[in-house]
Amino acid sequence: MQDIKQNEYKVFNMFKNQWALVTAGNIEDFNTCTIGWGSLGTIWGAPGKGREIVTVYVNPDRYTWEYLKKNEYFSVSFFPEKYRSALEYLGSHSGRDGNKVKVSKLMPDQFGQGVTYVQAELTFLCKKLYQAPFEREGLADEINNGIYKNWNPHWMFVGEIIDVEDKR
Repeated sequence: MQDIKQNEYKVFNMFKNQWALVTAGNIEDFNTCTIGWGSLGTIWGAPGKGREIVTVYVNPDRYTWEYLKKNEYFSVSFFPEKYRSALEYLGSHSGRDGNKVKVSKLMPDQFGQGVTYVQAELTFLCKKLYQAPFEREGLADEINNGIYKNWNPHWMFVGEIIDVEDKR
């Protein structure tokens, strides 16, 4: 695995402004969705030895959530701006209704135990370490009364980065 230098990835802009695809499954059977919520960090290790992780947040209404729940690995892929419309399409259509990746014209590609895309400029391959829904009691009132007033909480998926494909 490459040495991960988080400051090179401009972590606060990656999810918020660039978006990403989270993909779970294998090249024969996978699903993907566009995400704008995520983080990079370290956890579960002594100082200087923590695991480098990606955390993504996916609503259980998303078909990809089912794949994230049942698979041990997932990938998080970032794209150049020229693929924004493909990510918009993938974020607004369900894989339950047809082959949305084919329609998007992105080309899936095997990446270790996961799936990335030929057009992706940066992909993190992650081994899932943790998954759980947000709990109402743990959320600030402004979140409970805003985003979750109808209570359908996102799930958090934490994955240890086991490989990086960086084409930038």
